[in-house]
Parts: sequence; C-alpha cells; structure tokens
Amino acid sequence: MPYRYLAEAIDEREALVPKERAALINAETKLAVLGPNLPYPHSSAVQGADPLRELRPRSGHSPWRALYRRVGDEFVIAAVGPEAQVDPRGFATACRRAEARLAEMESEQR
Repeated sequence: MPYRYLAEAIDEREALVPKERAALINAETKLAVLGPNLPYPHSSAVQGADPLRELRPRSGHSPWRALYRRVGDEFVIAAVGPEAQVDPRGFATACRRAEARLAEMESEQR
C-alpha cells in the first residue's frame, strides 16, 4: 500500500541522526509492504488520537515515532516525534502537529 510524507514530516525525518533515520525508513518499507496488516510492535494506535497511528522503528525500540493515518488508499505520514515514554510532552506535541496537518490536508482536498 502506498505511503507519502507531508513536507513538514520529511523535514522532521531528515533531522534525525542517520541511524534513527535508517530505522524509520526500514519501518516505512514494512508499512508499504504490509499496509494495514502491519502488526504490533511495528505499528500501534495512538491512544486519544483516533485514528492516528504510530510507526514504531526497530520494533518499538527506537526513541522516535512516525505518526500517520490512512487517507483513502494511502498512508499519510504527518509528523515525526519522540516516543511517548521517552518524551511525553514531545510526543503529545507531535500528535497535535500530525492531527493539524492532516486536517489541513483533508480540508484542501475537498
């Protein structure tokens, strides 16, 4: 299933150190191959931000998450931020950024 990044999320991914960026790209490949069948611990629903999901690089052992949602027949990665237990405030901020970016994208498509 295809996926794409919103521009701001590309910038956030590119700001990661190379090792973490590579782990995230590997997780993206799994998402592209398995789509909605990508199991935990590689992907998980974000509590309180339905239907936002988190892509969990290195089976959840990475301190970074890509936040995405299915829009039509593609996944849209809207933000990259810290893992919730590593940085709860940073994760919440990344979720708000992702939700706002997705809402703006969806309103532009109407």
